[in-house]
Amino acid sequence: MLLGILITALYLLCILLAPLTGSAEAAGNAVMEGAQAAIPFVLSIAGGICLWSGVLELLERCGASAALAGRLQPLLRRLYPRSAREEEILSALTENLSANLLGLGNAATPAGIRAAKGMAALGEPARDELCTLVVLNTASLQLLPAMIASIRAAAGAASAFDILPAVWLSSAVSVSCGLLAAALFRRLWR
Repeated sequence: MLLGILITALYLLCILLAPLTGSAEAAGNAVMEGAQAAIPFVLSIAGGICLWSGVLELLERCGASAALAGRLQPLLRRLYPRSAREEEILSALTENLSANLLGLGNAATPAGIRAAKGMAALGEPARDELCTLVVLNTASLQLLPAMIASIRAAAGAASAFDILPAVWLSSAVSVSCGLLAAALFRRLWR
C-alpha cells in the first residue's frame, strides 16, 4: 500500500515537473518507447516462466520432486521443528524450498503462502518459524536461477547462466546472514 502511494506520488511529481524543466516531450517519448519495448520483453519472460513451470511439473510427475522433498525434510524439520510435525505444512515448505532452489519464485510463492497460513494457524509456538520462512523466501538460496536466466536471455545476454557462481555465493551469504539475524532476534526477544 505504502509503496503504491509512493510510486503514484513520484509519477505525479514527474508529470508536474516535466513541463517546468522543458523535458515534457522527451518524457512522453520515453514513456511510449518504454511501453513498446515492454511488450516483447514481457512475452519472452512469460515464455521462460512457462518453460520452467513446465520443468517443475515434469519433476513432480516423474517423482524427482518427491525425491528432493525427501532429501530436504531433515533440514526442514530442523529449521521448523513445530511446523514440520504437520504434514500439510511440511509439504508446502518442501514445495516452497524446492521451487526457490530452482529459482522459480513465482512457483514458490503459493506454497510459501500455504505454509505461512498453516504456521499462523498453529499460533504462538510457530511465530519464530514464520519469521524464518519469510527470511528464507526473501534471501532465497538458488542453485539454478531460472527466472534470472530467462530475463538475461530476453535482454540479449550471450550466456544467460554465466552468473551461476555469483548467484550461488550471494544467495548463500544472504541466507546465512538472514538465518543468523533471525536467530539473534529470536534470542533478544525472549
